Amino acid sequence: MANIIDIAKLAGVSTVSRVINNHPYVSESKRKMVQRVIDELDFTPNRLAVDLIRKETKCIGVIIPYNNNQAFDQLLHGVLNRSIEHDYSVMVLPTKYDPAKELRCLNMLKNKQLDGVIITSRSNDWNSILPYSKYGTIVACEFTDHPQIGCAYIDRYASFVDAFQLLKDKGHSRVAFTTARDEESSSTQLTIKAYKQVFSDLSPVYHLNDCQTMDDGFIAAQRLLNMEDRPTAIYANGDEVAAGMYQFAKDMNLSVPEDLAIIGQENQPVGIGLSLSTVDHQLVKVGEQAFDLTMDRTNNKVKIPYQIIIRQST
Repeated sequence: MANIIDIAKLAGVSTVSRVINNHPYVSESKRKMVQRVIDELDFTPNRLAVDLIRKETKCIGVIIPYNNNQAFDQLLHGVLNRSIEHDYSVMVLPTKYDPAKELRCLNMLKNKQLDGVIITSRSNDWNSILPYSKYGTIVACEFTDHPQIGCAYIDRYASFVDAFQLLKDKGHSRVAFTTARDEESSSTQLTIKAYKQVFSDLSPVYHLNDCQTMDDGFIAAQRLLNMEDRPTAIYANGDEVAAGMYQFAKDMNLSVPEDLAIIGQENQPVGIGLSLSTVDHQLVKVGEQAFDLTMDRTNNKVKIPYQIIIRQST
């Protein structure tokens, strides 16, 4: 098997490693000569050795709890948009919110397998994550004031308050909402806090968790709309969940929004098709910005604006 010494002899040059590593200060004639010999010998460089020489892998890891969740898909889509533009590889690291698995993913920074890690959502506390920042760039898709961690984020709390206030302004007092996780999730905690700010109190029956899919939304609506004191409005944690609620409401011959107002999240195609109002956190932009922060190796804090899109369901 040929090595770079063999290639250097056949090409009559001493710049093989510079050609392999795309060094800018190599003449075009030498580059072509080396590449011709590489092609003739069908030589493949040892990628690990190349990475060690240039002290970077050009690969970024994305910690993502689930790979079948529309919100995380949008964040990943944003990361991939930027990675293609900058010729970076992306390693998707699903964790299912397993703290030990999450730390194993972060350990890839220590082992120099990744240049940086983007955390779309976390299961560990920051005290467990921060020590890994000395091995590479860590960027969060939520706000953190830790100076070692960069973040691309939206003001989720403000968006939740605005969504609930919209429903209250339209005359709704019996408002239910769904979340993906229980109160171990910071997003769920913020949703509950926002609800209480707008409506003062929360009846536990008006909060359902473990909702991520259209089927989950259908089942949640079945529970909520068969209550004696059923809600007149629901804020769903995703347009797919909202679409399931919409379908059940139609099966019950309820009019939307006259009998039931529905707001979803993330401006997904199913919501657009059903003309569902939505809170668009612009997660694709969050993912793009998270990638830029990681590639630039910065700990800046970048806030992405959200918008509430009002359609026929409210």
